[in-house]
Amino acid sequence: MKTMRTRYIAALSLVAMGVGFVVTLLLPYHPVTELLKGGFEAGLVGGFADWFAVTALFRHPLGIPIPHTSLLLKNRDKISRSLISALENELLNKESIKEKLKQFQLMKTAGTGLVRLVAKRSNRVGVLKLAHAFVARLPLETFAPYMQRAIAEAVSRIDVKPMADKAVEAVIRERMDERALDYALRQGGLWVSKPETAYMLGSIAMQKVSEAKVGGFMGFAVQAFAGFMSEDKLGGMIQQLLLSSIRDLLMPGNANRDKLLTEIRRQLKEAADNGSLLSQGKSWVLDKIEHPDSGQFLLDRLESLRQSILSALEQEMERGGRKVVSALRYVVRRLQAEPETVEEAERKVLAFVADAVEANHYRIGLLIKDNIDKMNDKQLVEMLEEKIGGDLQWIRVNGALCGFLIGLVLSGIQLLS
Repeated sequence: MKTMRTRYIAALSLVAMGVGFVVTLLLPYHPVTELLKGGFEAGLVGGFADWFAVTALFRHPLGIPIPHTSLLLKNRDKISRSLISALENELLNKESIKEKLKQFQLMKTAGTGLVRLVAKRSNRVGVLKLAHAFVARLPLETFAPYMQRAIAEAVSRIDVKPMADKAVEAVIRERMDERALDYALRQGGLWVSKPETAYMLGSIAMQKVSEAKVGGFMGFAVQAFAGFMSEDKLGGMIQQLLLSSIRDLLMPGNANRDKLLTEIRRQLKEAADNGSLLSQGKSWVLDKIEHPDSGQFLLDRLESLRQSILSALEQEMERGGRKVVSALRYVVRRLQAEPETVEEAERKVLAFVADAVEANHYRIGLLIKDNIDKMNDKQLVEMLEEKIGGDLQWIRVNGALCGFLIGLVLSGIQLLS
């Protein structure tokens, strides 16, 4: 509509100049008439010249294939390439994108938007409902096999040797071997100190003594000892010996304790250096991970986790999403306390967006070219005239008016000379 209106005004200005020129030709001689005739004549020439120039951009004037007319159609490929080049190199280059995005202050804008969003109870509950629906619909039975394979692949790529060395170093450094030994000794002491343990130890000892095949004087002595002792007495003696030994081993600095710890550490280091043992251990772990029972165990754990999350979301919805507000406030306080972190995050976001656009803006160019190529000449001209034709029509109006004024000046000069 705007283009049609300006085109009508431009045509009207040209008609006005033509009518004025014809009328002044029919009027008798008079200086004013001559002055106006010169103005209308120049305005008519200027209007026609600008009409020709504007029309030549879109089509052949009067349908006559005059050289250097219908410029846009003849150069549609060049125009497409120019648009794409300007888009890629000037409008969508990385630096211009970064500068434009910096003006938006992404992190601040996002934070303000989130604060406004969670200010309303209905919004908080709505977000929680969406999260609840999303978690409830997660196909865990599909995810579980993928997770199982991913865990198995991750374990298969692990170099066990460095991990074993670090584990042994950590055990010795943190004195976990000593704590494990002390735990084993204390648990052993509790077991040994039980009355039934003493009787069991005595029974075993008496049985072994009776089974001993010893002849001569030694056999006589053994049999005499066995006859003198009972299960309770012998078990009590063994029990006290074991408890005394355990107490000694629990004392720091005890020689036997140090020897035992030294042996434990030596065995740990040898195990860490045993490639065959490490390989067997890794294979055992992989077998356990890839076993169907492990897949079912993983699925059960995921389902249990889902139910916990759903229950927590339901409780939070009943409370109106107050934890959402608390969590957001905590995040805002943390960000306010660490402006460097916010700036770094914004720089990373800007770089990501700029890189993504720069890496893919050629697709936009291809889309523009494809859309232009789909248009026939008539559609392309109509589209261009709709977008820029209205402004170009004012060139015709200005040409007619400027020509009229210049004609008045020139005619005035002729009359005065």
